[in-house]
Amino acid sequence: MKGIPMQTGVLRVLRATAASWWRHKELRRTGQTGQALQLERETVLRDLGYLRQAATLPNAHVICGEGGTFIHLGWTTVSTLAPIERFPLATLAVARGTPFIDIRPVTNVIACANLPRVARDGSDDSAPSGPGRSVSLTDYIDMVERLGARIVNDPRPRQSI
Repeated sequence: MKGIPMQTGVLRVLRATAASWWRHKELRRTGQTGQALQLERETVLRDLGYLRQAATLPNAHVICGEGGTFIHLGWTTVSTLAPIERFPLATLAVARGTPFIDIRPVTNVIACANLPRVARDGSDDSAPSGPGRSVSLTDYIDMVERLGARIVNDPRPRQSI
């Protein structure tokens, strides 16, 4: 991966995750080891691409709520119904510096659901409100933090008091 130092630990986690998929296990069980290895390689390469995007895209972020964990990568979203603790790809992205928004502590779900979306390209939509409105990641973090969300790898510039 250009510009991002590769760590053997990252590859180890991605390979182990790919090998643990039920489909890959089933292929191995039925003697189709070659096909299982090929699918696992493709999975690791795909996940490395996601990690690269998470590290380079301006509004990439990981968000975790009661509905699961999502890695937002502009036009691509990778998700699971599991919490981040059971989603190794998201955990790796956060460990490598991708902003993480934990909305599990938010009690006002309606207010959270009515927040605008994060702009895909890092821009800010000029519309004051309404469906389809988008804001920058930093503006979104300001809004969701007021509702009680926990932020890790905060991309906002530090303000001195």
